[in-house]
Amino acid sequence: MLKNLFCKRDRGDDVAHALYLIAVAQARQPMFYRDHGIPDSVDGRFDMIVMHVFLLLRLLNKLARQGTAPRRNERASDIAQALFDAMFGDMDRSLREMGVSDIAVGKRVKHMAKAFYGRVAAYDEALAEPGELLSKALRRNLFGTVVPTPSHVEMMADYLRYQARHMASISEAQLLSGDVQFALWPGKGVDR
Repeated sequence: MLKNLFCKRDRGDDVAHALYLIAVAQARQPMFYRDHGIPDSVDGRFDMIVMHVFLLLRLLNKLARQGTAPRRNERASDIAQALFDAMFGDMDRSLREMGVSDIAVGKRVKHMAKAFYGRVAAYDEALAEPGELLSKALRRNLFGTVVPTPSHVEMMADYLRYQARHMASISEAQLLSGDVQFALWPGKGVDR
């Protein structure tokens, strides 16, 4: 009993870290930058990570809101928060490695968090409807620093919808254990 008082509750940090690494690996695939018009810049790479983390958070948050199993809901919520924390911890570390001053890091991370929330809201709303909303959100955010071709925007909208459908097929056990992979996209360059 005393042991339980001093044990730290598992908040899902290990699972969240594994999920974050999966999202980053997917976001770093060269074909996005080489073939699909994503700017190979700090902004472009940030937006690709945001898009992939969003897909995982969307699934975790859906699971956390399902009212049938309170422990599972709490676990999903803990992992979602830990995933967000892992992402922004990494962003903080990356900014420092790039030489951003300690004073400026906080402001930059705050700006990035605001951008993150805006993108998540836009992508979530856009995935709920079949129209042009997703293309507009991607043009404004993912391609915000370049002028993309219409085919690049449509390709990435197709990709995001494709991955969202794939994520919906992932089991609860896989998600809560961090055993998740993004779908292959044969013929489009995401073949690993």
